[in-house]
This record gives sequence, structure tokens and C-alpha cells, in this order.
Amino acid sequence: MAIPIAIKIRAKKLGVLMRDARLSSGRTMKECAEAIGVTSKRIATFEKGESSPSLPELESLAFYLEAPLDHFWGDTSISRENQFDRSSFDKMVLLRQRIIGAKLRMARQEADLTMASLAESVGISTGMLRHYERSERSIPLPELEHMLKQMNISIDEFRDQSGPVGQWVSQERNIEQFLELPPELKEFVSKPINQPYLELAQRLSEMSVDQLRAVAEGLLDITL
Repeated sequence: MAIPIAIKIRAKKLGVLMRDARLSSGRTMKECAEAIGVTSKRIATFEKGESSPSLPELESLAFYLEAPLDHFWGDTSISRENQFDRSSFDKMVLLRQRIIGAKLRMARQEADLTMASLAESVGISTGMLRHYERSERSIPLPELEHMLKQMNISIDEFRDQSGPVGQWVSQERNIEQFLELPPELKEFVSKPINQPYLELAQRLSEMSVDQLRAVAEGLLDITL
């Protein structure tokens, strides 16, 4: 089966972005390989675009390098360093792979696609797709993206949301949003003396419309 040219191009671009992230962090191929549980040779094939990591492997690598996950869908270079504790990391990768395999199978069934038709669109065998859905083989990211595109599903729906990587991504975005605030707001938020006001604002943001209306009416009663 012929592999779609879009998948080949995506694999090459992903390899360049992975190499950029690794070099920017000062890590070796061997260190990256050990961090996500693959061989140095496999990391080399990733960076050359000859093969591609699965989404869990890419998430884990981004976490290890402390590289923004969005970097691997962008066009810019990065420069960061990170100290990483690899404990239980292999288990996290395997768990994410099982989740993605199950979600892929469910998405295919909901889209009413046969294994044969979806496999053919990616240029793989039905047996390989079966391995992917059973989490017996990791899914190269370009192939996963291509399959999801056939089903009109965003890759964002398959990214880690509640695990360590997902929490880290959320923290990174929070930091970016804070840095985009006007200087006077950043100064206000940074002062410990203003913490009670921030906590009050947080509680108000969690209230329903009816609760907020009741608070407003109570304030009006006090001021009248």
C-alpha cells in the first residue's frame, strides 16, 4: 500500500521539530531514548522523519524536554532546559497508549468505518490497525493525525488532559496568559497583599448566574 505523501511530509517536519527541541534542551539522543523507553536508533529515525513517535511518546518527550507541546504543531524553534525525574514514566506511556487505542477504536466505530477502509486510507494493513486499536503497537503520530482527519476529529481530543503531561500543559498556558496581562494587572496579581481579592474573584467566577444575582441584590440592600 502506498503511504500518502501528506504523512511522509508530516513525518519529516515532525522530525525537524523534535531535533530542535532536543538540541535546545541540550539533551542527547541516548538521554531522550532512555526517558521515553525506546532505543537511540529509534530517536534517530524519528528525527530523520523515517519513522514517527506515537502521541504518548511525543507527549512524554515534550514533558522530558520541557518543550511546549504546541511546538510540534508549529514552525518556531525553542530554547529551554529541564531537570526530569523518570520514575513511573514508562507506565505513563503505556497507559496513554492503551487510552488512545481504545479511543481510536471507539471513534472508528462511531464513524461507521471498517478497519479495512481506515487502514487503507493511511497505507497500512488491517492487521496493523488492529494492533494499534489493541495497544499492541504504538501509533506513529502522522498516521494517527491522518486517521483522525478522516473522521473529522481534532488531535486535541486525543491529547493528555488530566495526566501529568496535561496538567503541565495547562500550567504552561496559565503562565503564558499571565505574561500577556497588562503590566498593572501583573503587578496587582503578584502582590501577596492582594490575595484576598483574587480569592474573592475566584469564588465569584465559580458561582452560578442566580447566585451572583443574589449577591448583587444583597449589596444593593446594604448600600440603599
